[in-house]
Amino acid sequence: MNTLKMVLFDLDGTLADTAPDLGLALNMQRARYGLPYLPEATIRPYASHGSKGLLSIGFGISPASSDFEAKRIEYLNLYDEVFTQQPKLFDGMGDVLQSLEQAGIAWGVVTNKPRRFTLPLMQALGLAQRAKVIVSGDDAELPKPAPDTLLMACEQAGVKPMDCIYVGDAERDIEAGKAAGMRTIIAMYGYIAESDTPHIWGADASVQSPKALMQMIEDL
Repeated sequence: MNTLKMVLFDLDGTLADTAPDLGLALNMQRARYGLPYLPEATIRPYASHGSKGLLSIGFGISPASSDFEAKRIEYLNLYDEVFTQQPKLFDGMGDVLQSLEQAGIAWGVVTNKPRRFTLPLMQALGLAQRAKVIVSGDDAELPKPAPDTLLMACEQAGVKPMDCIYVGDAERDIEAGKAAGMRTIIAMYGYIAESDTPHIWGADASVQSPKALMQMIEDL
């Protein structure tokens, strides 16, 4: 691991399982319009795609829809009420972070989640003080798939992109990591839909679990 200085994680669907709270807020919003409850299994594949993905499954709308912005604001306000209720690390991720720290490898989070949610969520997980860097989607002019937030994380940590790995569960994560000059790993255990095509995203590797991720990092 002598060339690896830092591992950066996407937040939702990679580091932490936040789908229950994301889905709760969506179902609270659907209830306002007399719509039935959507099972978590239905919502889960969209949980890494932000309000755009969640509103697409919840209401069948896109950013081009006339009511999208109003519903997006409404959703975020509802999510604000519940987003720290049930977050948890994926099984084995706590061991991954501990192993990285013991090996002297920094780790951090780069997410498209707005900062208003990112920091309180990291605090709820007990990780805010342990992360070397935490960069949110609105910290830079362009969020992922642009590389800006990843490059910002490197600058803040004083680490070169070539000495980093970025782990994510969405195509934009891999695209951003590659554009930043990092090695990339797909978290197949995350929020990947049946319609996704991770085999053509061009990542350096993929893992089925955090345990497998730690083994891969140790083998570098």
